[in-house]
Amino acid sequence: MPASHRRLRTKVMALGRMRSSKKQRPDQAAAVDRVKLWTRERFRLPGDAAILVSEVACGLPGCPPIETVIALWTDSETRHHFKVFKPIAEVVEDDLPPSWMKNALIAEEGASLECC
Repeated sequence: MPASHRRLRTKVMALGRMRSSKKQRPDQAAAVDRVKLWTRERFRLPGDAAILVSEVACGLPGCPPIETVIALWTDSETRHHFKVFKPIAEVVEDDLPPSWMKNALIAEEGASLECC
């Protein structure tokens, strides 16, 4: 696994621990679980595939104030990601990209998603 992927995975794991240590509202936790389930089903991921769903505040001009970021790993080195420009609680199954786009969602090493 490239060093950049290991660093990102470490950050994701730390973020997960940090977010799980905070008191999460039951409706927020249910929304996260729902989006993870839809992602797993949509992209036909195995039960042990890593999926990260997080709500992010964006302060950049033109960004929605809150967006949902979804990252998934199809193997130890292949990360895919996409954003939905609304809070997790408002995400519906149709907001996810179609399954045939999975390869287009592969995160290129060094690519930045700061703008969108």
